[in-house]
Amino acid sequence: MTEAWFLAPVAALICGVLALAPLGHQVLARGVVFIDLAVAQAAAAAALWAGALMDHPGWISTQTLAAAGALACAAAVAWLSKKWPAEREARIGLLYVMGASAALLGARLDPHGRERLGELLAADVLWAGWPQVAVLAGCALAVALVGRRLTRDAVFYPVFALVASLAVPTLGLFVVFAALIAPALWQRSGSHRVAAWTAGVLACGVGLGVSWWLDAPSGACVALALSVMGAASILRRRPQPGPAGL
Repeated sequence: MTEAWFLAPVAALICGVLALAPLGHQVLARGVVFIDLAVAQAAAAAALWAGALMDHPGWISTQTLAAAGALACAAAVAWLSKKWPAEREARIGLLYVMGASAALLGARLDPHGRERLGELLAADVLWAGWPQVAVLAGCALAVALVGRRLTRDAVFYPVFALVASLAVPTLGLFVVFAALIAPALWQRSGSHRVAAWTAGVLACGVGLGVSWWLDAPSGACVALALSVMGAASILRRRPQPGPAGL
């Protein structure tokens, strides 16, 4: 029974990595690393305000508002990247601060807002169920079907916003960011994408196992394991070309 219950969190993390890692590669290629923090925070802020303004909003209502917030932020990021390319990271960082401030204000108006805010930052992945797995699996399938079209801004930004808004409630902002960036760093260091994604999944497994063993918050443990894995990419160096003619 215990092992069967553990399958849903594991599946959620696997699907999350498969959905987020290809997007993370595009994030690094565009040089908009803060986009995840800004977009995810906008989705979280919208979800918190849904709880503050509506009486027991349902999942569909909350998710619709979260997606709307994420899409609006992604559109702003796309515009800023084209309008001020040299300052885009600084301006995207300000969008994140705006979203975080709005989230804090929304949490203040909801009796359970503080707890909900903590869950959106570092969700307890051990409580992920099969409905959440289905949502993340749908995200992974959608990203796979889009494929190379992610190189187009008109496709990447909306897809990123929708996937982030759906992944954050289950995985938390910290895990989503780490799952985006850590495998992408290994790809940039020269690893094949399958190897990088597999390393991300294994890091999630290590984090989840440590969380179970120490009875520690699973979101924080998984995010830490992914972050260590991503930082370790500096140990892999691309082979330097030799002198001409050798």
